[in-house]
Amino acid sequence: MIPGPKQNIDPDIELAEEDEEPTLPALDEASETVLPEGAGEDVIARHARHAPASPGVYRMIDARGEVLYVGKAKNIRKRIIAYARPTGHDTRIERMIAATAALEFVTTATETEALLLEANLIKRLRPRFNVLLRDDKSFPYILITGDHAAPQILKHRGARNRKGDYYGPFAAVNAVNRTITALERAFLIRSCSDAVYDSRTRPCLLHQIKRCSAPCTGEISHVDYAELVREARAFLSGRSGAVKDQLAHEMEAASAALDFERAAVLRDRLAALAAVQSHQGINPRGVEEADVFAVHQDGGFNCIEVFFFRTGQNWGNRAYFPKADRLLGAGEVLGAFLAQFYDDKPPPRCVLVSHDIPDRALLAEALTIKSGRKVEVAVPQRGERKELVEHAMANAREALGRKLADTASQQRLLAALAAAFGLARPPRRIEVYDNSHIQGANAVGAMIVAGPEGFRKNQYRKFNIRSDNLVPGDDYGMMREVLTRRFKRLIAEAPRRAGPAEPTPQVLTAEPGGAAEPAEAVADGEPDAPWPGLVLIDGGEGQLGAAHETLAALGLADLPLVAIAKGPDRDAGRETFHAPGRPSFKLPPRDPVLYFVQRLRDEAHRFAVGSHRARRRRDIREAGLQEIPGIGPTRKRALLRHFGTLREIERASLADLARAPGISAETARRIYDFFHDTAR
Repeated sequence: MIPGPKQNIDPDIELAEEDEEPTLPALDEASETVLPEGAGEDVIARHARHAPASPGVYRMIDARGEVLYVGKAKNIRKRIIAYARPTGHDTRIERMIAATAALEFVTTATETEALLLEANLIKRLRPRFNVLLRDDKSFPYILITGDHAAPQILKHRGARNRKGDYYGPFAAVNAVNRTITALERAFLIRSCSDAVYDSRTRPCLLHQIKRCSAPCTGEISHVDYAELVREARAFLSGRSGAVKDQLAHEMEAASAALDFERAAVLRDRLAALAAVQSHQGINPRGVEEADVFAVHQDGGFNCIEVFFFRTGQNWGNRAYFPKADRLLGAGEVLGAFLAQFYDDKPPPRCVLVSHDIPDRALLAEALTIKSGRKVEVAVPQRGERKELVEHAMANAREALGRKLADTASQQRLLAALAAAFGLARPPRRIEVYDNSHIQGANAVGAMIVAGPEGFRKNQYRKFNIRSDNLVPGDDYGMMREVLTRRFKRLIAEAPRRAGPAEPTPQVLTAEPGGAAEPAEAVADGEPDAPWPGLVLIDGGEGQLGAAHETLAALGLADLPLVAIAKGPDRDAGRETFHAPGRPSFKLPPRDPVLYFVQRLRDEAHRFAVGSHRARRRRDIREAGLQEIPGIGPTRKRALLRHFGTLREIERASLADLARAPGISAETARRIYDFFHDTAR
């Protein structure tokens, strides 16, 4: 999986999802560790004498104790000796060697075990000279439970701890939701929780709209419901043709017996099954279970497109954008991607790739051991498999073209933002802060992060306000607490560099449809540098003053800071901007920079309000319904008996609440207002 040291070992590939935040590659980044010339080679040569001559994993560590690189080798000693040679390395490998201050070794029984351990350590330690897969999200599955007399169908992520049958993976959550909705129409399986099921006394709305057979209230016998579940499992297991033939036969029999009502129900179920399959795109006949990977390179950029095929159906696709050295070939990028991709995901029986990868047989052996069944890794040359790879390649080509165009537009937008706010250069990292509370209760501060690649949602942070001496509703005090906690921690974890400015790295920009060209990078750090090039505050002069005082007390008075005050009547487009040391100003209407800043502010507000509401709901559940004026134990029991769970009470409309036993119109209004009061 990792080429020998004389080749171009990947020093900096970072993988990101298309719907997340792919970053652009840096051509030349300054090493953070400066050692005397030859020091790294001497360290490696000294460790080489004691390195084991067996398969295993080695770690290269810098002077600060941080892991620089994790690699695997069939013979660790030979690999380390190769690093100690004074020539034959490219610039990036020379930098890695020069920064090495220590090495650690872990031996394994086989090279296959070394490959699996290497992938695990890379994801856990995140060395900066390795492939770093930022996509830690698990793929969604469909679960039909097996621990209840009336099985439930639901979306599932994470560990498969619950008893039942899992079907997937699906590439996106919306594909799972759409499929579950269609399966409910086709097989009338319940999707409610067990608690709701056990508390129902009458059929729910899903039964009324013919998406559930209502086993909870005996509208269908458990024997007949079990038959519906069996049909659903058969359909999801790939026997869709047999299920459809059986339904068609039953529909014709019902029609012949003049039972037109049942025939209409069966007709609707058949139509729902057809809708499921119509959403799957291309459905190969000869490929039962496979993942298809295709990599496309253009102008120094890479896109890897993966398609999931299960039970002969296409269950979606996803695009990734590796950040890699220009000299790496498509096979090397893809090979580095695959080992980590399957580190926490079950592999299918077949993995189809567009390019041959280093150690393909070794990867197949590792995936076979991991899954407990034979896994094939193949580069198809003809037939239907080749067509699937070509289809994935076409999608990779289109996705990369879209990403290049979006990234170029974002770069131009950041340059215009810098000009509008008087910044020395376009910011690589923008942090936006907002608070949310209701009269000081459940106060939450929020920080979102954006940059040239868009929103970086994996770097969002929320702060539960915990100062005891704050006056409820003190927005200025909340902002001071959030900024103090954020930047005190940042100073401790990543101190700002002092002294003369270091050489500025280069980043790549690209015009839509064109090749990437080097352009001058910004000086506020690498794409993933933790220090912001701009701090935005949702508020006016008061919030700006509080924020500026807080940063100045921490020695960060030079950090670019801007506050966004809403316009009269809170109208978007009439915002006033405040910055330390300059008069307040406005941006022209319909200015792209204004729209961009509005998006940043709205995203911060969305995240802050969402965090506040989640905390508020949690507190409500802990306190119980008695927190609502006029709701005592008797009415609480009546509400729970009627709706089943507190979540259903939250979702209920005003009319539904008023129909609950013992709940008057005024009490229903009080309950509704309690759950739907808008946070600021």
